[in-house]
Amino acid sequence: MPSRPSVLYVSDLAYPARGRRYCDEDIYLTSKLRGEFDLAVCHPQDAAALMSGFDTVVVRNSGPVIDYPEAYAHFREQAKATGQRVYNPLTGKADMAGKQYLIDLTEQGYPVIPTIDDLAHLDRLPRTDEYVVKPKAGADSHGLEFVARHNLADNARDKAPSKIRDDEDVLIQPRIDFRYEVSFYFVDDEFQYALNAPDPAHRWELALYDATTEDLEFARKFIDWNGLGHGVQRVDGCRTQGGELLLVELEDLNPYLSLDRTTDRIREDFVRAMSSSIRRSLG
Repeated sequence: MPSRPSVLYVSDLAYPARGRRYCDEDIYLTSKLRGEFDLAVCHPQDAAALMSGFDTVVVRNSGPVIDYPEAYAHFREQAKATGQRVYNPLTGKADMAGKQYLIDLTEQGYPVIPTIDDLAHLDRLPRTDEYVVKPKAGADSHGLEFVARHNLADNARDKAPSKIRDDEDVLIQPRIDFRYEVSFYFVDDEFQYALNAPDPAHRWELALYDATTEDLEFARKFIDWNGLGHGVQRVDGCRTQGGELLLVELEDLNPYLSLDRTTDRIREDFVRAMSSSIRRSLG
């Protein structure tokens, strides 16, 4: 491995994220990672064409891949065909592979918001007045809607059970009355920090969160399940009114890190951990 490996850092600096600025985070991270690596930044739609000239491709705040599905599929195919190193590795089983994992984890008994994709299985969910329906390929709440139980029941009678919308596959979950959301951030399998949104109505108004032993046991269940050898992951959970943590999402593709909501010390530690992880991933 060269003393200064070369990194192609993939980011959409113009992506209009709601409630946060992706570009600020990537400007900060690239300014720090340049101390360890020869680094260039490119748009996700250019990654496949440029990656052969670099030791690894670091995929960061590149926006939802539903905005460029063909380019992303081509990137994955080319990386696998050429043995190109990618960070995070393309073996993730969570958001990197779609939302099917929420159904799989539900069936396997993990502490996750119960999820189905077939109206014929509605009786497997806790009975509630309202349900969340969202696209399997969605991101950033794209296409999410709340549907009353009687409307789902009508759909089940009137349509083929597996179809709720005519144009796409969707997930169905009970609408959870939760106290707050909390996110746990990991580099490889090492916990870095946690942030929570005390007000459910303001998802991205985050504050540092003092994670308990039980909280970290919850988060590590999903890090262990995913089995990524290297990479940055974010475990999103919600705290129910009864005090239980349930998984909302395991982001293993390009998790936004909300580093601006942490401290100087946490950011410095995170950059060191990420730099070391990238180096280890190069073998």
